[in-house]
Amino acid sequence: MKQKQLIFALIFAGITAVACGQCHENLAVATGAEQIEKYLPLLKGKKAGMMGNQTSVVGEKHLVDVLLENGVDLKFAFAPEHGFRGNIERGEKVSNDIDGKTGLPVHSLYGKNEKADSIVASVDIMIFDLQDVGARFYTYITSLHRVMQLCANAGTELIVLDRPNPNGDQVDGPVRKSDEFKSGVSYHKIAMIHGLTIGELAQMINGEKWLDGGEQCKLTVIPVKNYTHKTLYQLPVMPSPSLPNYLSVRLYTSLCLFEGTDINVGRGTDFPFQLAGYPDPLFGEFAFTPEARPGMSAHVENKGQQCYGIDLRNENPETSKFTLKYILDFYKISQQIEGFNFFARPDFFNKLAGNAELQEQIKNGWSEEDIRASWTDELAAYKVMRKKYLLYEDFE
Repeated sequence: MKQKQLIFALIFAGITAVACGQCHENLAVATGAEQIEKYLPLLKGKKAGMMGNQTSVVGEKHLVDVLLENGVDLKFAFAPEHGFRGNIERGEKVSNDIDGKTGLPVHSLYGKNEKADSIVASVDIMIFDLQDVGARFYTYITSLHRVMQLCANAGTELIVLDRPNPNGDQVDGPVRKSDEFKSGVSYHKIAMIHGLTIGELAQMINGEKWLDGGEQCKLTVIPVKNYTHKTLYQLPVMPSPSLPNYLSVRLYTSLCLFEGTDINVGRGTDFPFQLAGYPDPLFGEFAFTPEARPGMSAHVENKGQQCYGIDLRNENPETSKFTLKYILDFYKISQQIEGFNFFARPDFFNKLAGNAELQEQIKNGWSEEDIRASWTDELAAYKVMRKKYLLYEDFE
């Protein structure tokens, strides 16, 4: 009888564990910004500034509106690449402005801003809330570093309202090499697909003492609830004009390397980072013609020319992960065209890659397997470092 009771108890416990696990997976993710009760007390009686854009939302409301409604003494906002409302195309100048809805002064932090130090020094606390996409070349993490540096310089506190990483289920690609390759698209010595949330990266920047002189800023991270790195998270708001949906965000990790070439990745169409092509039928049967689109694609490779290549719109975003397949295939085809200069912007390609080796490996006909083998040790070392700063259960 006791044996039967034990077996029953074990079966019941297993069923309960599975059920609880399913319940946990079905719990709604709550971003840092949505947990107002955790950060409003930290802002009470303090002059505050923020770094945000159109992704800084609390449900249906912009974080700015929520802060002002709750009596926060908000003095200004910083805007990253693509502007405060997310309507400025890549690389375009982000000007100082006034937010039309709230009247809040908005200062650019994309490019040089000689007044940034004094602006941050004028407040007691900064709030950072931007939706990253998990790739080293996405410039919002450069903005994070700049805000942390400004806060460290001024002795100003920083609250990071964390958000899920939509590519947080993978760590891949080469780790950036020396400062020769440091730029706005490759600011940190991290893996190309870094597998961190913005809050975890902030902890890494502090912990590894990457700020000037090894300084650290006074950092508080409000973690995401009900999130792990196994969570496949679909963004509620597009993070920039050229990443309009979940599939584009997932394919971006693989296709962004094309930005160092003349291959068009769907910019100038309704499907950026879901297509790839060039004005030569050798690249594929699928055809599209990119055109300039104000607010979305002001700068378009091969504008007005019919491009031939691949259509990735039917790919499954949940299984789409970083791969070199697309760029290796296109390079191989390009070698059949006499005089074709595939790496039209070689220095920029190296900054995206974080090294000079990848370009040479592609030119020398290396397979993806061999290229991956070349970064095995550095990626393994990065993963060990990454583990120290994780706030959430890992995908492995």
